[in-house]
Amino acid sequence: MTVRFASYRLAFYLSVFLLSGTVLGLAAHFLTLFPSSNRNFPIFATLVPSLNIFLFLLSIQWAVPRTEGMLLALLAALWLTMGAWSTDVIGYVQCDALAGQTDPTKSGSMSLQQYCYEMKVIQAFSWMTFVLVVFALIILFQLATQAQTFGRYNIWGEPIRELPWFGEAPGYYNTGAPGQQYPVGQVPMPYMYPTMAPYGHPGAHSVIVQPGVNGLPPTITQF
Repeated sequence: MTVRFASYRLAFYLSVFLLSGTVLGLAAHFLTLFPSSNRNFPIFATLVPSLNIFLFLLSIQWAVPRTEGMLLALLAALWLTMGAWSTDVIGYVQCDALAGQTDPTKSGSMSLQQYCYEMKVIQAFSWMTFVLVVFALIILFQLATQAQTFGRYNIWGEPIRELPWFGEAPGYYNTGAPGQQYPVGQVPMPYMYPTMAPYGHPGAHSVIVQPGVNGLPPTITQF
């Protein structure tokens, strides 16, 4: 029942990988062009996406909600700093107005218009990544809280794949039936199946099938 959460988490990771890779490439390009006196921002802009990619590679398989939450909080702070710093560097400059102007580099000169466009990409992708990470952090807290309403009080220390998506019960990773979903905060109701008595025994009996919770097998009661 957590297959949807795993799919959405993977899509989030891939999106952040692409954004981080783009920022890393542009920052590395600046790092090779500018002299050491003008490398503060390129160095920081290289470290943040590199750290993001490295930490995501570690946590994509081995993570618990607690470590995932701390990781997302750290990355949100770093990308917020990236967005604010890039905005301070390029501000509200109109790149079209810089046509024909150049800036000296270690190996010659670079078009200021091209530099402006690349900085705008870093600025936009930094803010976009910050927003994605913050949304992921909020959703993580909501899903962990939902899992606790189903009795998984230690969900923060359990494998993250046990988290459900909204409206699903936790702990059914790749094992639950497709239609086995329950509204948040509700306990699954038992199902009663009246059956005929065995041959030679008068009367009838009923069977109550209680769906299992947290991945446990169903409970069958006869009377």
